[in-house]
Amino acid sequence: MASRRRAIQWRRRSSVSSVSSNELFVGARRSPPREGEEEGEVAAGEEEGRWAKMLPELLGEIVKRVEDDGERWPLRKNVVSCACVCRPWREITREIVQSPMESGRITFPSSLKQPGPKDLPIQCFIKRNKKNSTFYLYLGLTQTFTDKGKFLLAARRFRRGAHTEYIISLDADDLSQGSNAYMGKLRSDFLGTKFTIYDSRPPYNGAKAASSRASRRFASKQISPEVSSSNFKVGQVCYKFSLLKSRGPRRMHCTLQCPTAQETAEEDPLKSKAHNSGGLTVLRNKAPRWHEHLQCWCLNFHGRVTVASVKNFQLVAMADPSQPWGIGDEETVLLQFGKVGDDMFTMDYRQPLSAFVAFAICLTSFGTKFACE
Repeated sequence: MASRRRAIQWRRRSSVSSVSSNELFVGARRSPPREGEEEGEVAAGEEEGRWAKMLPELLGEIVKRVEDDGERWPLRKNVVSCACVCRPWREITREIVQSPMESGRITFPSSLKQPGPKDLPIQCFIKRNKKNSTFYLYLGLTQTFTDKGKFLLAARRFRRGAHTEYIISLDADDLSQGSNAYMGKLRSDFLGTKFTIYDSRPPYNGAKAASSRASRRFASKQISPEVSSSNFKVGQVCYKFSLLKSRGPRRMHCTLQCPTAQETAEEDPLKSKAHNSGGLTVLRNKAPRWHEHLQCWCLNFHGRVTVASVKNFQLVAMADPSQPWGIGDEETVLLQFGKVGDDMFTMDYRQPLSAFVAFAICLTSFGTKFACE
């Protein structure tokens, strides 16, 4: 009898506590939205405010530890997640995360237009889909050619009358100039021996947009006011004619608008204003040597290229001490591109080139060039 009485008392206490907790839960509910505010906007504002109230010192320590633990993808996605929480988190993350030039790592989409490191190149690879003329750029996660990699950029080839264009985008499924993911494009002449690289953002303060009709962006209903609706010329790639018309190595000549080291360090990657106008960087392909035993032209790709192809190349800077970054030697390879499978190519780049510019240069190598082979 006594045990039964204790059981009844425990049930009564449990019911009272449950009612009290429900009342507390109801009391903790947020107030209804004010006039002119949507339900979702209020919830998002309160959620962001909750995370934004953290102490800056504590927040900086959290982001720093996440940054140290995720040196490589896919763990590096945690750093991007921190920057997406709210504005204070984004600002702290931007202060802690270093640029590719300093860290040798690609973190945010803005990193794709920042110069790579000076000492060791960033190793990437390109996958080609011949059926839809699409090319995909991936960041290599291992030293092998079999890993999936981290997707960076995509490009698709279009025929525009007598010209060919490659639209470069952050979105592999939306390759149009009217997309918010639009990064720039590559345009060739009639013969396919001269290419112009266009960026969706100005390369320096005061840069003028390309005036030709073909270089403007149309169907831009999805473009936000912060996104420029024009294209800006940032470089040219030329293939020299072969007078003998005999098949052999291609000769490339690149003229690029590249920032100086100081301008890149001061640049805000989230603002539309880019660095001040720097000098032009002139690159040329490294001349291959004729191998008597193999009876072919050869270059030392240090194991990064395994299939012989006329598309393979290495770019070095013209010997000019007055160029940006102090480039003056003709031995340091700034960009190398080569074939490792039927539709697989490697792409390794370093400063002053960015992933976007390096990808655009490599795209020029696809396709037969009757005038220079």
